[in-house]
Amino acid sequence: MNRNVILTSAVTGAGDTTAKNPNVPITPKAIAASCIEAARAGASIAHIHVRDSETGGISHSTEQFREVMERVREADVDIVMNITAGGGGDWIPDALDPTRGGPGTDIQTPAERHAPVAELLPELCTLDCGSLNFGDMVYVNPADWLREHARLVQAAGVKPELECFDLGHVWFARQLQQEGLIDGDPLYQLCLGIPWGAEADTETMLAMRNKLPANANWAAFGIGRHQMPMVAQAVLLGGHARVGLEDNLFLEKGVLATNGQLVEKASTIIENLGARVMTPAETRAHLKLRDPVTGSILGNTAGGDV
Repeated sequence: MNRNVILTSAVTGAGDTTAKNPNVPITPKAIAASCIEAARAGASIAHIHVRDSETGGISHSTEQFREVMERVREADVDIVMNITAGGGGDWIPDALDPTRGGPGTDIQTPAERHAPVAELLPELCTLDCGSLNFGDMVYVNPADWLREHARLVQAAGVKPELECFDLGHVWFARQLQQEGLIDGDPLYQLCLGIPWGAEADTETMLAMRNKLPANANWAAFGIGRHQMPMVAQAVLLGGHARVGLEDNLFLEKGVLATNGQLVEKASTIIENLGARVMTPAETRAHLKLRDPVTGSILGNTAGGDV
C-alpha cells in the first residue's frame, strides 16, 4: 500500500451539478474559496475548472482561471494548483444532421484547450488520453490531437496529469511517453465510474494499475457513491486519491457535502489505513513540480511505498 498519499480536491468540474448542490462553486471567487477550504482541510492539490458566472455552465476563460489562481495564492494557505485542459471535447450529434454538432456540443482545438495553461503556467494540468462515450455524448480526443496537446504541455514545462478513463487510454498514455512527448514522470489519474468508461471497482482499478509503467506515480477516483471506497482502494493498491464536488455531491446518503468535508472524510480513511496525506510542499517535491514562486523544478523526496 501507499503510506504517503497525495490527496486532490476536484472542487467544481463542468457538469450540470450546480442546481443539485448549492455548495458547488460557480464564480471565480467561490471556486477560489473552495480551493482554500480544501487546503485548510488538508488537501495536497486543487483540481480546477471554471464556469460561466451567470449560468454555471462551461467556461474556458483564461481570465477566470487567472482570478482563481491569484485569489488562492494571495490566501494564507498552500495548495498545488492543477487546472483542467480537458474541456472542449463534447460532441452531441445533431438529431436531424448527425454530421453536425447539436446543442451542447463544445469542441476546441488542442491549442485552444492549452491556452490557459500556456498563459498561466500552473504546476499541473490535465491531459485526457482518449475518447469515450461519456453519458449521452462523445468525449472527443483523437490521437493526433493528443500528441499535439502533449507537445504544447511539454513546451510549457508543465507537469501533465494523464487522465485515463479506460484501459486503452493507459495504453496510449504509455505510448506518449515512449514517443518522448512526456518529460519525466507524469501523474496518471485513473478515472472510474463515468458512464461508459472504466467501472469503479477493485478489478478494474487493479487491471488499469497493472498496465502502468513500473514505479509510476498514479492516483484514482470514483464518482458518486463510489468516491470514498475508491479512496481506500487506491491507497491499498499503492496509489494516490481524489475527492471533491466535481465527482460526488454527497457526504453520505441524503447529506449534501462541501469540498472541505469530503477532504476531511477522505483524510480520515487514509489515516485509518495507517497512511498520511502529503503536504503541498511534499507533493511538489515528490512529483518534481515547478515551484510557484521561483519557477525552479523541485527535487524528489521519498514517496509512498507499495
